[in-house]
Amino acid sequence: MTLDLHITLTYDMDVPTDILLQVEAAAIPEQRIEWAHIEASRCEHFVRVAALDGIGDRIWLRTSGRLSIDYRARMTVLRDLVDVATLPQMPLHQLPGETVQYLFDSHYCPATKFHSFVDTEFGELQGGARIAAMRDWITEHFVYQSGSSDGTTTALDSFVMRHGVCRDYAHVMIVLARACSIPARFASVYAPDVTPPDFHAVAEVFLADPSGVGGSWHLIDPTGMASAADMVKIGVGRDALDVAFLTAFGTVELVEQNVSVTRAD
Repeated sequence: MTLDLHITLTYDMDVPTDILLQVEAAAIPEQRIEWAHIEASRCEHFVRVAALDGIGDRIWLRTSGRLSIDYRARMTVLRDLVDVATLPQMPLHQLPGETVQYLFDSHYCPATKFHSFVDTEFGELQGGARIAAMRDWITEHFVYQSGSSDGTTTALDSFVMRHGVCRDYAHVMIVLARACSIPARFASVYAPDVTPPDFHAVAEVFLADPSGVGGSWHLIDPTGMASAADMVKIGVGRDALDVAFLTAFGTVELVEQNVSVTRAD
């Protein structure tokens, strides 16, 4: 699958402000950058730094007045696809060290509050079969509702309200997986067919490989809007706090935002 990306962002700020930007598709083995270009209006400072888990880059900016970002890229998805439901859970003592942090509670994901629910609702299932059932449960019981959550909404809030946007769906998927000791992290992605067009958020879970040797991460979208075959990964983290497309260390005003993801001709 080859996708064309075009993202524009425009913000105003009254004073010089430090901004952390993460909008570029990651250069990783599961996806190939055919070409990419990013332009930013004049900044005092513009430098790339590594993002979490070595997936993608962040850009430190310092600027004032109007900030305009124009990012274009063509990406080819090379990801191996498997049926998650067929994969076993990896024993905890065999988990790679880099996955361990994704077993624990994080800012938006209080997984320890979900142990009883997970045991009651999904206790008869194991591993990937349990993950698939959790994904389907969220899809069935939640209503996608734009504007129904904000930057303070946690997975517990979303679970109680049973509605939200993609980041809320991802957070609930993450807490359910972590509650049964399966590492789960937040992934920011681009995908076609997302409605309304925007940055998209999904979960990613770590499961054992069918061969019984090692394990790998698998993208899970409980909104049902995107599949792993046509997602382009931007970055990952413990939850949305780690992978915001723009974090301003000061006051900024959004003027315009456009995200276009289309299948290449």
